[in-house]
Amino acid sequence: MIILGENWIAIVFMIVATFAMGMLLLTLARIVAPTKPSEAKSRPYESGIPDVKPVRPQFTARFYVIAMLFVIFDLEAAFIYPWAVNFDLLGLNGFMHMLVFIALLFVSYAYAWKKGALEWV
Repeated sequence: MIILGENWIAIVFMIVATFAMGMLLLTLARIVAPTKPSEAKSRPYESGIPDVKPVRPQFTARFYVIAMLFVIFDLEAAFIYPWAVNFDLLGLNGFMHMLVFIALLFVSYAYAWKKGALEWV
C-alpha cells in the first residue's frame, strides 16, 4: 500500500479544490447569469450585413504542416537546453547522443525543405 506523504496530500487537496471551484463557478454562472435571448441579439452587429459565407475560416493543409514542423523544431530547444546545462556531467557519451539527435533533426529539416513543405506560397 502506498502511503501519501505530506507533499502528496497538499497536491491532492489542490487538485480537488481546483475542480470544486471550477464546478462551483460554472454552476453559479448558470444560475445567476441573465439569459433573455431575443431576435435583436441574434442579428449581425458589426456591419449590419448578414453573413453569406460560413464564418469558419478555411485553412489549407500546408498551414497545418508548417505548424507541425514549427512545433517539432521548436522542441529541439527544449532538449538542447538541459543537455547544455548538464554537459559536464554527461561527458563524451552525452555529446555523441546529442550529435545523433542534431543529425536526425538536420536530415528531417533537409527532407522537409526538399519536399517543399517550408514554402508558404
